[in-house]
Amino acid sequence: MGFTIGLSRGMRDLTTGSRRRGRTPDGTAVAEYTGLWGWDVVAGARASAGVCSCGRRDCPAPGAHPLDFAPVIRAGATLDEAAEAWGEFPGASVMLPVGRAFDVIEVAEPAGCRALARLERMGLPVGPVAATPDGRAHFFVAPGAAADLPGLLYRMGWDDPAALDLRGLGLGTHITAPPSDRGGRGPVRWLRSPVLDSASRPPEARLVLGTLAYVAHRSRAWASRTKARSDHFSKRAFPAA
Repeated sequence: MGFTIGLSRGMRDLTTGSRRRGRTPDGTAVAEYTGLWGWDVVAGARASAGVCSCGRRDCPAPGAHPLDFAPVIRAGATLDEAAEAWGEFPGASVMLPVGRAFDVIEVAEPAGCRALARLERMGLPVGPVAATPDGRAHFFVAPGAAADLPGLLYRMGWDDPAALDLRGLGLGTHITAPPSDRGGRGPVRWLRSPVLDSASRPPEARLVLGTLAYVAHRSRAWASRTKARSDHFSKRAFPAA
């Protein structure tokens, strides 16, 4: 797909031939998200060499935001409806509005992978989990979690989400969804793919947050100890003159 989106609404006229040739992988994903999982979808910008396809030289989030003129493709759209609507935006990235069907808890991908394995071993409910090319993991949870994240952590004995490298994404934010590229860095991928129950009814944040916080804390503590050892041995091997 060409790097053509966002530069002109007239580009929509070029998509008729594409629709005749068949659906794109992104178009099929959009139909799955709206028709199977009950998620809204919106077309997003893409980036190449740090330049955003929205055309703004001062774009604050190159390749990682919805297109201003793109309408939301609503949950429940049929395969043909979703594919036809998506055909209006050739080359767009697939973006999901957060805060409606789900919120997101974001954590470093290594900690997220360890937490996911731990949650599955314990048999706890887990929703979809995505990984971004910049090393973050997105855990889908029930709406409302982002606003209550500090309070939830406090009640579990944790004081500061930032100290744990945890971040809540809620209403008004968007995430890039697989298989789209994010910010020109590479594709977003699933660590745990959506399934009917957990996609349409993601778990309450409290069911996964304790494990996420514990693993994130352990991961940061381990990283700090590793860095301290490395600095110690570097000083011994190369003492200051």
